[in-house]
Amino acid sequence: MESDDRFAFGDNWLSFLSRVNERRIDLAVAHLQQRYGIERFAPAIRFLDVGCGSGLFSLAAQRMGALVRSIDVDPQAVHCTRELQRRWGSPRGWNIRQGDLLDDPVSDWPAEIVYCWGVAHHTGDLWRALGNVAALVAPGGRLCIGIYNDQGMWSRRWRFIKRTYCRIGAPWRQLFAALVIAGIEGRIAWSCLRRADVRGYIRHWTQYAEQSLRGMSRWHDLIDWVGGYPFEVAKPEEVFAFFRARGFSLEWMRTCGGGLGNNEFVFSRGMR
Repeated sequence: MESDDRFAFGDNWLSFLSRVNERRIDLAVAHLQQRYGIERFAPAIRFLDVGCGSGLFSLAAQRMGALVRSIDVDPQAVHCTRELQRRWGSPRGWNIRQGDLLDDPVSDWPAEIVYCWGVAHHTGDLWRALGNVAALVAPGGRLCIGIYNDQGMWSRRWRFIKRTYCRIGAPWRQLFAALVIAGIEGRIAWSCLRRADVRGYIRHWTQYAEQSLRGMSRWHDLIDWVGGYPFEVAKPEEVFAFFRARGFSLEWMRTCGGGLGNNEFVFSRGMR
């Protein structure tokens, strides 16, 4: 795949960095606590953030007491995570490095807790990436993963939109993104207006950090969605079968009900 076909995820995260505050960090901590069912990690627990992006969830894991290693293929995302680390006091026990999930970059550091949310489907080789993620989980460890839902024809349509965004010239991308986002937001706004719920639409933007349950930014998530290429999808049962064949058990799952977005899974790996 040509590098020009890839979305500049790191640039988007650098833009998001200015919005990271204690409120968003607290929401990220709450997200990890809910997914892994734990208030704090035991001392010396290794937390591997695969595709760390902004570094927000690495920081959240560090706040929960884990030894953290953050990796991302995008040098700008690595820079963003290091800058976040610096701004919050350069806490010890947090290592950041560049690495490609398709190259199995940290096989020397199997972790008890692996977090790979919304990453494997952007590598260009989803199932190879998932195989490498599985190998990174230590025996008895746990994996939280988010994978785009397979919508059939609609997923193919979005793949075309995302690839188009990445292939057109940079001066046109903002206009293209604005047109696509207007279509998305127009449908949501119309739904709220039909219910006479204008405040509901406003909250859709002003309270998105809470509504997303991850402390994220609505605008940056939309840009990520429109431009996020490579783009692959999987059905929930495919992901479940893939990990079960590798000795994992499903602890928790939340699907997006056949719609847009990520299906989320928490798996535990057997001791053998």
